[in-house]
Amino acid sequence: MRRKQSHLQKIQNAAQLLLYKRHRQPGLKGWELKKSLGADYPQILELLDRNLEKLGLTVTKVLEDGRIVSELGAGETDSARFYIGFRNPPTLKEAKMTGWRIDDLAALAVVLAHILTHGGKAPRGELEELLKEKMAAWKVPLNLERFVRQGYLQEDEKGVVYLDWRTRAEIGSKELLDALIQTKRPNHPPEASERGPTGSGEGVGASHSAGAELSA
Repeated sequence: MRRKQSHLQKIQNAAQLLLYKRHRQPGLKGWELKKSLGADYPQILELLDRNLEKLGLTVTKVLEDGRIVSELGAGETDSARFYIGFRNPPTLKEAKMTGWRIDDLAALAVVLAHILTHGGKAPRGELEELLKEKMAAWKVPLNLERFVRQGYLQEDEKGVVYLDWRTRAEIGSKELLDALIQTKRPNHPPEASERGPTGSGEGVGASHSAGAELSA
């Protein structure tokens, strides 16, 4: 009985830890969870995931290189990032309700699509010029900095922009491109994928997916 109560308390603690945002990026690293929950935290997260399934949510596991995985290999658990997100990608309507403006969603979609169709990278200046055709010039650097800060993009010292871990974890590249092809209209910025990205934190469609302002 005591063991069951202990597991229940740890499951509750795990949910609170993953929902309450402490960093700019969502969730926590495995080693951080180990400090709070103990060495058996991987088992606690599995139990939490089973309970979240009823709510349409899941515990997402992301490796250091940004790959999202269903199972972690030996030695990967403590360095992986865990966060709570949608079990299935949200619709665009749901994404809009998370606090992202449609033009910001469109800007992210345009940038990701451009990078994906140009070998996985693009000069920052090129992206800035592209976005200036879609929105007010003063918003362009703010949006790009936001996408970098939130883990969707990364920029090297030469000003070249690449996809970062959160894009790979939350957004299906093929799905995004297919949606852009379907929704792109002349003289109108393409809207974000009809299926938004998953995850929590300040994410597109997942930004407040599992904890409203808690994970913002």
